[in-house]
Amino acid sequence: MLRDITIGQYYPTHSFIHRLDPRSKLLLTIGYIIVLFVVDNFWGFAIAALFLGACIRISKVPLKFILKGLKAVIMILIFTLILNVFFTSGGTTLVEWGVIKITTQGLYQAAFMAVRLMFLIIGSSLLTLTTSPIELTDGLENLLSPLKKIKVPAHEIAMMMTIALRFIPILLEETDKIMKAQMARGADFEEGGLIKKAKSMIPLLVPLFISAFRRADELAMAMEARCYRGDVNRTRMKQLKYSKNDALTASVFALFTVVIFMSAYYIK
Repeated sequence: MLRDITIGQYYPTHSFIHRLDPRSKLLLTIGYIIVLFVVDNFWGFAIAALFLGACIRISKVPLKFILKGLKAVIMILIFTLILNVFFTSGGTTLVEWGVIKITTQGLYQAAFMAVRLMFLIIGSSLLTLTTSPIELTDGLENLLSPLKKIKVPAHEIAMMMTIALRFIPILLEETDKIMKAQMARGADFEEGGLIKKAKSMIPLLVPLFISAFRRADELAMAMEARCYRGDVNRTRMKQLKYSKNDALTASVFALFTVVIFMSAYYIK
């Protein structure tokens, strides 16, 4: 399951979306997340699915690879479904047994939230899959640059966020290695209930923390060895520049947003 987490990974290929300016992709991803919270009916989600499907097709990232990332959050999706099914009132009561009550509104709300979460995860994953760490850092720093006027360390914040994102797959890979080493010594991570499984994870934490601190120390030493001094007098080989493709993408996204708002207003 750990290998199935795709968020934070970069999928190197040549596509229209890969060539877009990272600032455009960051802003469009934020806009896409906001739009998803505007959607209040399944027709809106159908339009969002078409838009997301087109983006995945254009990005040339295999759909199977993107959907693999949903396996890692399947427990969160199930938990959300259960909460909404059993604790949402309204509509026709289908099953009633003590405090447990399943209603049509609960089923509708559960399916609604599950779809929204899946679209959020896939959309966010598409950003990191099509943007390299360097581009992501440059884009974030550029967008945060107005905050430098009030002494906000924009470069450091962008660097920390990018490193955190890039460390996700590395730490997951490290966790996988430690689990296999523990299993070779007789540890069992599969059997037992939820509490037993949680207890069995405790032996993983110490070596995982040690490994994370070691990697952070190695990264800091490597950066110091290369005379890294943050944003001071730093130059870039590749300058960020908006292109016609960014304008075209922004126009398509604006059209998509208008259609979503119209569907939310006219379709009830």
